[in-house]
Amino acid sequence: MELKPVIPFEPVKVDKLPEGDEWIAQVKWDGVRILTYFDGDKVRLFNRKLNERTLQFPELVNLSRYCSASSTVLDGEVIALQEGKPSFQTVMKRDRVTQRGRVPRAMKETSIIYMIFDILFYNGKWVLDLPLNQRQEILTENITPHDEIQLVENFDDAQALCDVVTAQGLEGIVCKDLTSKYGIKGKDRRWQKLKNYLDLIAVVGGVTFRGDIVNAILLGLYDRTGQLWYIGHAGTGKLTMSEWRALTERIKPLIIRQRPFVNKPERIKTAIWLQPSLTAKIKFVEWTSGQTLRQPSIQAFVEIPPEECLFE
Repeated sequence: MELKPVIPFEPVKVDKLPEGDEWIAQVKWDGVRILTYFDGDKVRLFNRKLNERTLQFPELVNLSRYCSASSTVLDGEVIALQEGKPSFQTVMKRDRVTQRGRVPRAMKETSIIYMIFDILFYNGKWVLDLPLNQRQEILTENITPHDEIQLVENFDDAQALCDVVTAQGLEGIVCKDLTSKYGIKGKDRRWQKLKNYLDLIAVVGGVTFRGDIVNAILLGLYDRTGQLWYIGHAGTGKLTMSEWRALTERIKPLIIRQRPFVNKPERIKTAIWLQPSLTAKIKFVEWTSGQTLRQPSIQAFVEIPPEECLFE
């Protein structure tokens, strides 16, 4: 049977850990959500936006190396390590590869790990209605971990895991109800995420320069009426000098005369306005009272449509 891609279940943000014996905690891995589809004949990979990623991550295509199921849909996060920690910017170097000829070099330069945490389809049947603990038993029986494939570990003490994750500077944790079903295209409190820092995907509506090179991007989010609101600027983060130079070239055809933001940025005198088509993942500490980001930093540019960058 043909397995059509589905939008995966998502956790909701919380600021307090759930209580009860039915809850387990897992490390929230900072990577790219990838679902692996195997219909018994062909393996295909898709991200949570239903964009195919089979080309980008060929290590996962030879399913028989790590999974004994005759057909399956696996849910997990593809991560890449930098200095021993998951790096979103690093994994995006693989995610952005679009030419088949560049894949072997990308694989050599950037190793990945597939952190598997759920199964949606198993041996010809959807298992969405099984409780999480039973789905995890199926994973344990059918997945053989190795260097590129790992099963995400459960922890009973969410607070202890949270403390460890915080000390190591990781993104956060996800708490899951072991009795819960899997909700395709869902997002509710069956899964709850507690993050050490906040992040979002923002629209780039302008830039500033230092000399001939872009040195900061002006960020925005859309409201429900389609108006773009300025929420801050970011000039720090994980971009290398070569990436700043590449961005400088990339924005040239996007330059426009009119400010795309409804409100006025503080750097309006030195800003160059852009057609709002680029999007970036931004890490920040908190929202200010003026609805701007405190200490934003650039993690990576992403392929999320601008119109999906909304105030929650």
